[in-house]
Amino acid sequence: MLKDTKSFDFLKFLANGSSNGHKNGDRLPSLEALSAEYGVSISVLREQLQVARALGLVEVRPRTGIRRLPYSFAPAVRESLFYAMARENKSFDQFANLRRHLERAYWQEAVEKLTAADITELRDLVKTAEEMLKGDPIRVPNAEHREFHIAIFRHLENPFVVGMLEAYWDAYERVGLTRYTGLAYQEQVWDYHRRIVEAIAAKLFEKGHQLLNEHFELIDKRPERANKE
Repeated sequence: MLKDTKSFDFLKFLANGSSNGHKNGDRLPSLEALSAEYGVSISVLREQLQVARALGLVEVRPRTGIRRLPYSFAPAVRESLFYAMARENKSFDQFANLRRHLERAYWQEAVEKLTAADITELRDLVKTAEEMLKGDPIRVPNAEHREFHIAIFRHLENPFVVGMLEAYWDAYERVGLTRYTGLAYQEQVWDYHRRIVEAIAAKLFEKGHQLLNEHFELIDKRPERANKE
């Protein structure tokens, strides 16, 4: 007999993946199979599945069915942040301030974990960005900007910090900060990025931290902000 109750918790089922034999990427039982096994109606399971999808815990595709994904904090933060931004314009600036504090606080821990390969990747991102800005026509290195900052903090063993940083860049794009802001400004940004990488490579982490703080101050000097004041 089917029970329209919350006795079966789909999120708990996902969290206990190793005990029920499911790993990240594995195909999960269909809603029909779960309904038959746990005695919960399809409608209740469908509601719980929608929550899991919104949180980025599973993906659902027509032919492959339901698959369990690696845990990421970013989807939950992103959806909540986008909602806040839709209600109040100041929400992005508030979250951006939080992001700055996170990067400052976790700087030392993050850069100490970077490998030689990571530093090479950071240098390559800077080189690519500079070539894009010198091209004809000029291309704004938006993806490179995001990847540069994420790459510095990617080895933190803290999915909540990394998730918030990833959500910030999604919001950054949402509010239109990826649009062209003038060549002089973009060159300043990437000059700071280049110097930050070289400070990290030389293990001058305190200097890199100082450059990071100076880099953050550039956002308040963006051309469109100056025009509003």
